[in-house]
Amino acid sequence: MNESSHLSPNQKAWRRFRRNRLALASTALLLTVVLLALIWPVFSHPRIAPLLPQAMTWPPVALTDAQFQPPGAAHWFGTDVHGRDLLSRVFFGARISLLVGVVGALVSLIIGVLWGAVAGYVGGRWDAVMMRFVDILYSLPSIVFVIVLIAVLEESFKQWLAHWFTAEAGAAANMLLLFVGLGAVSWLTMARIVRGQVLSLRTRSFVEASRALGASHARVVLKHILPNVYGVIITYLTLTVPAIILYESFLSYLGLGIQPPQASLGYLIADAADSMNPIRIYWWLIVFPGSILATTLLALNFLGDGLRDAWDPRTADE
Repeated sequence: MNESSHLSPNQKAWRRFRRNRLALASTALLLTVVLLALIWPVFSHPRIAPLLPQAMTWPPVALTDAQFQPPGAAHWFGTDVHGRDLLSRVFFGARISLLVGVVGALVSLIIGVLWGAVAGYVGGRWDAVMMRFVDILYSLPSIVFVIVLIAVLEESFKQWLAHWFTAEAGAAANMLLLFVGLGAVSWLTMARIVRGQVLSLRTRSFVEASRALGASHARVVLKHILPNVYGVIITYLTLTVPAIILYESFLSYLGLGIQPPQASLGYLIADAADSMNPIRIYWWLIVFPGSILATTLLALNFLGDGLRDAWDPRTADE
């Protein structure tokens, strides 16, 4: 008997994923970027900084007189118009970009899975109404919706947060609107995918048996249907993160995304474009943030492709 016949679907998917070297390399690269983005602020700690090269110890907001310094021993990625170290700002920006991507994808996950599962399980007229609503939202330009949302609500939302909470909460209004706006326009495809999977599973024998044993509708969906859709959900969620990061980078480039003193990779690229002129091109200001952004997006897409292939039931085991 074939050894793979004793493996669960999850074990088979993991074995197929391990065979995909590109997906494994992308996973390692993403883990490295995430780890560096998280621990980089620690490098500037007074007890740790003496143990490291000077280029790794600059705080991301430290102002110096070394304006527009090209990459060198003291600043591996060079400096910007204010003399700030670009290396620390790139990893600081990567942390913000990844945070926006992950939180926006989680908002998309919650809305899309709930909407698609309810529509697919209930079926009939409710399904038609809910999916026509999705079709209407699909017809709207999503990025324009986010721009209008931020432009119209940012100031009033900031004042509301500052009044009822703290001034620091008011300063985070722009980021919160980014989370909500980007997540709200990214759940449509997730809802369609989940609905299609639920439609194909709700008439299966194990679902009928669960209903016959008296299981409630919520238990049937949560315990029997959705666990069989987790692979598809995780795969598409991985592909949603780079799309949201790209949206955020575009909005930051337009000046509507992350605002100072915060900095995302898109904001760093926009700041580099503002600092350039026909006489002097400070190439390092745009090459390094752009390279990190492009590499991260490629790695996320390769990881998503690897997960999709691993969870595809039509993939044959060797």
